Order: sequence, then structure tokens, then C-alpha cells
Amino acid sequence: MTSGRHEAAPVVLAGLGTALPELTVFNPEIGERLGVSQDWIVQRTGIRSRIRCGEGTTTADLAVGAGAAALESSGEWSVDAVVVATATPDHLMPATAPVVAARLGLAGVAAFDVAAACTGLLYALQVAQGFIRTGAARRVLVIAADRLSHVSDPDDPATAPLFGDGAAAFVVRLGEAGEPGAFGPVVLGSDGRHADALVVPHGQFMQMRGKEVFQHAVTRLVEVSTQAASAAGWSLRDVERFVPHQANARITAAVAQRLGVDRHRVLESIEHLGNTSGASIALTLAHVAAHHRLRAGQRVLLAAFGAGLTWGATTLSWPPLHCVAKRPCAPALMEETR
Repeated sequence: MTSGRHEAAPVVLAGLGTALPELTVFNPEIGERLGVSQDWIVQRTGIRSRIRCGEGTTTADLAVGAGAAALESSGEWSVDAVVVATATPDHLMPATAPVVAARLGLAGVAAFDVAAACTGLLYALQVAQGFIRTGAARRVLVIAADRLSHVSDPDDPATAPLFGDGAAAFVVRLGEAGEPGAFGPVVLGSDGRHADALVVPHGQFMQMRGKEVFQHAVTRLVEVSTQAASAAGWSLRDVERFVPHQANARITAAVAQRLGVDRHRVLESIEHLGNTSGASIALTLAHVAAHHRLRAGQRVLLAAFGAGLTWGATTLSWPPLHCVAKRPCAPALMEETR
């Protein structure tokens, strides 16, 4: 995909929605179990609280809530495909996306899952762009939803404080040259040689070699962010807002420093949401938009890193849209939502 083609017919962000579960878990609760102070958790992660699912809330519930919110934000309920990025599907089979599509009243459209861990939203976005550019779809609903707290060992200091649960969704469509909301080329990468640095074995809790993951994350996020900016025809000085995956505040600080991006241009939500996996970038966009820290036309750089190892980045001209936030939707509520 060339930059000229992108400028002639951009894929644009037409809707943004989020869904967060009901339970807020603060540091003292986790620190007491681990035998550490809440300040120790903040210093190591930047997190003061995280939002998690209670019993009975599924990944599909989160995805339905975010999908409904994004469709409402877009002002149009119809799409031609639903792509769900998740590392915590409710079942090995079937995939989560067909269930989500049916609950949204979209039975009959193409629906499938993408598994790329915390980079899942960007992988799914690239798939959606391919559908749109080839004419296979006019509008695509891209959802990232995870419940990583359910695969985290509550007694492991390396992972127990990190993860929150949640979902966020984009509606994307083909736009016109110069239209606000245009995405740039998506740059993706992976290196399975280091897959065991961050892994959830079948039937077990997450295992992470934190120092190794930190080093890879910083290196790859710097590389892919630079590549995505260049692919869009931007310099890093052109970036007005930088939204990295909310993995760890220390990773974000190190990446911003190496990129030369001033801290006031870096947008974060990890302090109160924790690491929400693939949903974190879109959740952060919605969070800061609600606090008026994004203006239409601003140049935004998005970058993520996750298990696999996987990484990705893209650019976005922020559109004048209204973000919608919902709690997870039960099936019986969907007709009311629509």
C-alpha cells in the first residue's frame, strides 16, 4: 500500500465506543495479598487502580457493549464485517466474533477473531483496511476485548498488579481524500523466537519474564513508531499526540524519551484502568477525548506491543466524533440499545 493510494482513498475512523466492567480494584487490596506497599506498585507500573470483571461477565459481554457503543457513535448500525481481537476468548470454539455479531443484530455478516495479544487492535485494523480497500466491505466493526485478570496469578508480583479488563471498538469505513479521521498505513511485526517471554500455557496462569519483555517492548515500540510515522509521511516532530499500548508507565516513559516525544504529547490511561491488553489504545483515546485532550485534525501516533512477540503502529488524523461508553450489554438489552 503506497502513501499516495492512502491519501486518495483513506480508511477513516467513523465511530469509537468502549465498555468497562463493574469492579474497581485498588492497590491496597493487591498490595496486602502480595506483601508490598501501594507505592511499590505505582513505582513499578504507574497503576493506582484497575477495572475488572466480576463473576459472570464474559469477553463476549464486553465486546458486545463496546461494539454497540461504537455503532451508536458512528450513527449507523450496519456493517459488513466484525473482527474481534482477543487473547481471552470465551471458548476455544466457536470464535467470539460470530456470537458478538449475532447479539448485536448483525447475524449474516462476516465475523471472525484475531489473536495478537496486546497488539490485536492494530492487527484487526489492518485486516479491516484490507476488506475495505478490496471492496469486500464498506464498513467494518473492529473490537478489542480481553479479561486478562482471569489468566493472571493473584500471587505473582510480576503480573498480579498489571491487568484490568475491558473492551473498545472502532467503526471504520472508506473515506475521501483530506477527510478527518484518516488512518495511515499500519506497520506490523512479530518475532516468535521470544514467544516464551510472555505466555499463558493451557490451563495455567500467565508467565512473564518482565525484564526481557520490557527491553523488547521499548526497542520494538521505538522502531515501529518511527516506521509508521515515516510511512504516513510524518516526522516525529509532526506527532501531536502519542498513544502507546498501556502496558506499563515505565515502558511508555522510556519509549517517549527515545522517540523525542515530549511527555505532554503522550496520552495515558493506565493509572486508573491498568493494562487492558488490545483495548488499551482505544480506551485511552476515548478517555482523553472525554477530557478534551484531543482536537479534530490533531496528528495521533498509535503503537502497541504484546505477546507473540508482536508489535504494530499506525497514524490517525483525529476526527470530530462523539465517543460512546457503555457497561457490558446482556442479550436482552440489545433491542433497547439499538
